[in-house]
Amino acid sequence: RLQSQADRFAHPDWLLEALQQDWPEHWESILQANNLQPPMWLRMNARHDMPAGVEALQREGLQTSPHPAATEAIRIDPARPVSAIPGFSEGRLSVQDPAAQLAAGLLEAAPGHRILDACAAPGGKTGHLLEKYDQVGLVALDRSKSRLKRVQENLSRLELSDGAKLIAADAALPDDWWDGKPFDRILLDAPCTATGVIRRHPEIKWLRNPDQVKEAADLQAGLLRALWPLLAPGGILVYATCSVLHAENSAQ
Repeated sequence: RLQSQADRFAHPDWLLEALQQDWPEHWESILQANNLQPPMWLRMNARHDMPAGVEALQREGLQTSPHPAATEAIRIDPARPVSAIPGFSEGRLSVQDPAAQLAAGLLEAAPGHRILDACAAPGGKTGHLLEKYDQVGLVALDRSKSRLKRVQENLSRLELSDGAKLIAADAALPDDWWDGKPFDRILLDAPCTATGVIRRHPEIKWLRNPDQVKEAADLQAGLLRALWPLLAPGGILVYATCSVLHAENSAQ
């Protein structure tokens, strides 16, 4: 029966079993959603006139729909290349799914706060933090210098290049980069198996295996242990992944 289900949903056995265990009431809908073509969602830049930006999209013949939970999220139909979306090159909007847009709001930052965006590349959430919060000190960290360039490119397009200090270093090794000053807010967008974005990257379900889930969970736990002591008393740490597996989320 398991094999017939794996064939029916076009998912490997191990992932089917993991989803059935973690989500006994929802596993089937998750699998069905994974096999659908994803919609295109935009994040409207809160530093610009968002209603005017939506109107510009509509004038181009695009249908627009808001999201009930992500206040800056707009779905457009039909999807089109970013270069053909009015306002993208001017930094009025970005492409980002609504779930990813929730992270910035959960931080509840205020002027004067020091914020750490750990594992920041490619910079989608980094840009959102600067769009959303004025007068904050933002440190964007990533261990890959080449990927950190993507962060800089994204911030340049949004005209927010001066808003963040970019550091190429391993978040799990604070002694190598931390100046000793606590952060009021920390966003840990942790490396993961990406099992929550299979509809955008269908190859993920065939490239992952149970050993990689354990490796990801071990890495995430190490990052949490390293970054938690950097948080100021009363501060907020938001832990985010794009996985749907409990081992990488609620089990941490």
